Amino acid sequence: ACSPTDLSELLKEGTKESHDRAENTEFVKEFLKGRIKKELFKLATVALYFTYSALEEEMDRNRDNPVFAPLYFPLELHRREALVKDLEYFYGEDWEEKIQCSEATQQYVDRIHHVGQHEPELLVAHAYTRYMGDLSGGQVLKKVAQRALKLPSTEEGIQFYMFDNISNAQQFKQLYRARMNALDLDKNTKERIVEEANRAFRFNMQVFDELDKIGRSLAEEAQDGGFPVHDGKGDPRKCPYYADKLGRSWAAVELPRVWHQAGSTDAGFCVLTGTAGAGCPYHAAVALAKQPLVQLILAACVAVAAGAAAWYLL
Repeated sequence: ACSPTDLSELLKEGTKESHDRAENTEFVKEFLKGRIKKELFKLATVALYFTYSALEEEMDRNRDNPVFAPLYFPLELHRREALVKDLEYFYGEDWEEKIQCSEATQQYVDRIHHVGQHEPELLVAHAYTRYMGDLSGGQVLKKVAQRALKLPSTEEGIQFYMFDNISNAQQFKQLYRARMNALDLDKNTKERIVEEANRAFRFNMQVFDELDKIGRSLAEEAQDGGFPVHDGKGDPRKCPYYADKLGRSWAAVELPRVWHQAGSTDAGFCVLTGTAGAGCPYHAAVALAKQPLVQLILAACVAVAAGAAAWYLL
């Protein structure tokens, strides 16, 4: 039985609002619905790699510190090596050269290092926020990601969510909470840990918001080999779909440029272009046909064609 003064209970109650807000960020809601782009999932994995590298470095540093030592479970919990496997799967053997720490993630990482080096008792908050979440809601995200991204049944790409050395997640979480409650901490320190846990949630939400912004700039991905979908917005001077698929043809490159010069603002639905910043070739052609010079040329062509047809019939 837990007491209202136990750290685990204080953390549960004291972070409930932050937890709810994190679950209701646009990124998490879309993820849970299975609307997660592979490129965005890869970037989320990168953010996790930098976060856990910092967290586990500081946990290793404080493994003998009595304010944290009882919560040191490297074999059961550490995620860095699992994330390395996921990054190798998504980016290849040279993954380290292809990734970088984002601004929001760097702020999170900096705070973890500060805590580990100057206020190690607060490291409990960051470990609790991450690992307890991974053993709970993280297991739901694993199934969603595997299905939505059509990842291999061999669990490549989702090693982060696999805790091979924990046979019963529920029992392990009970053990972890019991260890937290046994820490020799005064009331003020417990309050500071709860405050730090809320700070950790805010860092996570900032990373989610950053990913959400990136996600809105990414192209909609083709489903089951179908055409990508784009809403017609963005820079109309480019048409990456045609440029890639039709060898950068005139229709792909020049029509959007002319459309843009024509000043068209029609952002109608277009199923032919699939990357951020692409214009719609259909609207480009319509806009082009409305230009006086083009109409004159078309009229001349029609006249020539009509004359040729008349000559042939005679």
